Amino acid sequence: MPDLPTFLTFYAAVFAMQVAPGPDMLLVIGRGIGQGRRVALFTAAGTTLLAALVQLPLLALGVTSLFQASPLAFEALRWAGAAYLIWLGVKLLAGRHRDGAAIAPAPVSDMRALRQGMISNLTNPKPMVFMLAFLPQFGDPANGWSITAQLLFLGAVQKLSGFLVMATVALGAGTFGGWLSRRPGLIAWQERFAGLVMIGLGLRLAYAGDGRPVRA
Repeated sequence: MPDLPTFLTFYAAVFAMQVAPGPDMLLVIGRGIGQGRRVALFTAAGTTLLAALVQLPLLALGVTSLFQASPLAFEALRWAGAAYLIWLGVKLLAGRHRDGAAIAPAPVSDMRALRQGMISNLTNPKPMVFMLAFLPQFGDPANGWSITAQLLFLGAVQKLSGFLVMATVALGAGTFGGWLSRRPGLIAWQERFAGLVMIGLGLRLAYAGDGRPVRA
């Protein structure tokens, strides 16, 4: 692994970017308010740990360099992610009322929350491009580890740190969502909020991109 000063520099940069609000964090907040802490935690795990199972092997193989070399691939993935988020948001808004009366939020399974979190992160190409551009700067062929092993180690640290940050956010948002759920007059706004957040994230990803790529 890198020497301690190099590692601390790496982690300070990663942590500073992870605590800044970005698309995945806003998604977790929306899920926490709309569905509670458990769903928010599984969404957080999807955006970080589950996405890592795809991104870290790609990082080790260098496949993510294709997104730097191919603007078309980058744009296609970005628009696919935007469409998915908007679709989720529209579903939440459309299912919010029945005969004009508020109904309880539709349950979200653990696996569904994991899947949606993972897709949200993977269809935003910037986290993958960032990992390829940022992590190699902290690799050193002279320290006894292969560059591939060092990249996997640094990537794993990044993802684990991202999960801890996201889990903290999920617990806070879920607590607020639980407070709302005990007030019948406000229940209808839980899913509306989550739906609007997802649509907003989709539009942002489609037309503005993500200025903070280290979201996991």
